[in-house]
Amino acid sequence: MTELTDIWVYLASEPLLWLTATLGAYLAGDALFKASGRMPLVNPVLIAVALLALVLWATRTPYPVYFEGAKFVHFMLGPATVALAVPLWANLGQVRKTAVPMAAALLAGSVTAMVSALALGWVFGLRGEVLLSLAPKSATAPVALGISEAIGGLPTLTAVLVILTGIIGAVFVTPLLNLLRIRDWRARGFATGVAAHGIGTARAFQVNETAGAFAGIGMGVNAVLTAVLAPLIISLFF
Repeated sequence: MTELTDIWVYLASEPLLWLTATLGAYLAGDALFKASGRMPLVNPVLIAVALLALVLWATRTPYPVYFEGAKFVHFMLGPATVALAVPLWANLGQVRKTAVPMAAALLAGSVTAMVSALALGWVFGLRGEVLLSLAPKSATAPVALGISEAIGGLPTLTAVLVILTGIIGAVFVTPLLNLLRIRDWRARGFATGVAAHGIGTARAFQVNETAGAFAGIGMGVNAVLTAVLAPLIISLFF
C-alpha cells in the first residue's frame, strides 16, 4: 500500500497526468454518447465533468493542482474562440440575408440571458460579487471570465456557471426546439450558440452542419455583445 501511495504522489505531481485524465474522461463520455445513440442526456462534457470530479474527490486532489496539469486545455479555449471566424466566413452569404433578424435575436437573447440571471439571483437572495458572477454565464468561457473580473464578479464561480449553462443548454436544446416546432436550422443553431456558447455549439454540430455553423456565429457575436452590455446593465441596476 505504501508503494502505491508513493507512486500516486509521484504521478500527481506530473502535469501530463491531469491533461491525460481530462482527455480520457472526455473520450469515455464521447464513447458513451455514441453508444447511447447520441441521446442529448448522455452529454460527453457532462460525463467528463462527473468523472473528473469523482477522481479529484477520491484522490483528494486540490483543484489548483488539477488545473496546473490541465491548463493547456484552458489555453486552447482562446484559439478555439478565434476559429469561430471560419463558419462566419463560410456562411457569409446566408448571414447577410438574415442580418436583421439575427441582430434582433442576438440583442434579445443576450439581454435576456443577463437580466434574467441577475433577477433570479436577486430573488433568491444573492448579493455582491456572487450575484455579479451570474451576468456573463451565457458567453463563451474566455470572454466570460474577463467580463466577470471587470464587473467585480468571481471568475472562478463564473467558470462553473458557464459550464453548467452550456451543459444544460446542450442537453435540453434539441427537445425544446422540437417542442417549439422550430425547423429552420439557422435559427436553431443561432439560438443555441447565443444561449449555450461552446458546449451548445458542439451539440449543434452533432445534429446538423448548418445549425453548428450558425451556433458558432451566435456564440461569437454574443461574446462581443455581452462584453459591451454587461458593464452597462450592471451600472444601470446596481
